[in-house]
Amino acid sequence: MVDDLYARYMTAAATSRVHEASCTRCSLYARCDTGQRLHGALATLQDTYLARQKERRG
Repeated sequence: MVDDLYARYMTAAATSRVHEASCTRCSLYARCDTGQRLHGALATLQDTYLARQKERRG
């Protein structure tokens, strides 16, 4: 069974990549409003997932 948090994290990463590939206003150094929102959601999910992994390792 796939971890729900991991699945949401991977979905956010894919969504962010798709947006970045198609948005002419986003770059490595600046993002449009939508790109910023997507990247922020990805960063939050990544931080949460990695913190949980660290916690599980003890």
